[in-house]
Amino acid sequence: MKKATFPDILSTAILLYCFWLLITGQLVSLCKGDPNVQVLIYGVVISLGVAVFSSRFFIHESPFYLYNPVKWVMMLVYVVCVFCIELIKANLDVAFRALNPALPVHPGIVKVPVDLKSEYGQSMLANSITLTPGTITMDIAEENGQTYYYIHWINVTTQDHKAAGDAIKGRLEKGVGRIWK
Repeated sequence: MKKATFPDILSTAILLYCFWLLITGQLVSLCKGDPNVQVLIYGVVISLGVAVFSSRFFIHESPFYLYNPVKWVMMLVYVVCVFCIELIKANLDVAFRALNPALPVHPGIVKVPVDLKSEYGQSMLANSITLTPGTITMDIAEENGQTYYYIHWINVTTQDHKAAGDAIKGRLEKGVGRIWK
């Protein structure tokens, strides 16, 4: 397990403090110019205390990687443009299959190769696939240096790993790859 360094702790504490401001409503108070100083100080102390114990679990890569504004823009583009479009397409596909019994439904499990190296990127892609109707990421496995997802798919059209991956992942993997290394 990675030992926590000062940049790891600081990065985690900043993120925790931002959540503290949101949860306690102090962000609105700060904008109005009427913050509760005692609550702000408690937030700093608690955020630092939690960061000391949790940063080694939270930070796996560069501590300040996500503090880059370009990454936030890429995340916004991914969520609004890429993920929402894939989500709508998957919802329509499942709805048409549910409403029209003539459409084929051939459920099965397929093994899909993934080219993302970052653990966070792999997790984000797996969750994105699972959130789209008709697919569930069941397992992430590494074999001979290649990462594979085992995905339950509502309509298995091919057993070819690459073709199945292209059909299931669509543009999701490329979008996630722009955010995570």
